Amino acid sequence: MATNMAQKRARKAQRHKQLVAARRKAEALEASLPAQVLRAAQAPIQRCLLTEDIFDIGMGTVVLARGATPDRFAMSVFLIDVFCLGIKNVMFRAADREILEMYMDASAAASAMVPVDPSYARKLLRDVAAWSQSIDFAPHPDFAAVERAFGDVSADASDAVFQFGRDGKPVYIPGPNDTAALIRRRVEHLQKYLGNDGFGFEAVA
Repeated sequence: MATNMAQKRARKAQRHKQLVAARRKAEALEASLPAQVLRAAQAPIQRCLLTEDIFDIGMGTVVLARGATPDRFAMSVFLIDVFCLGIKNVMFRAADREILEMYMDASAAASAMVPVDPSYARKLLRDVAAWSQSIDFAPHPDFAAVERAFGDVSADASDAVFQFGRDGKPVYIPGPNDTAALIRRRVEHLQKYLGNDGFGFEAVA
């Protein structure tokens, strides 16, 4: 009898442990980045912005804000290098109008941000990601998840044609935080894929 009771208690404890583990897993999935993005994608688009001179300076940002109101929303930010590296960084966060305006003011130091059609922005992101991957520069690891914030926006609705690189060649311009070792690895990478004359390099002064 005592053995049977002990076995029942053990089975009950095991079932409880499994239920707790399942609940925690479900909560983790609900809080995961892909789940947050998919929820945000159901809300109306409030703003879609792009660095105005991105094809002149080579670097810029796409910002997509979706939310029930213009004052509170989920903000997806994509830092892109249209000269060489493609999707360099991705951010997804809850924000409000003040945070977005502060971000735009800070970005304006390099180039103003202007409204663009969401289909144009999505096509730009997909095309630059594909182009940079053709020379083996993968997009930021979170790109696939956060890009889904565009939801049912179709990149095919835009007929824009983009020219990446400069004069038909990738041009690597190191960022201010790129270490000497990282710069060397990227230059060697480009030499491997494109040869010494297949790309440009501009050192930051």
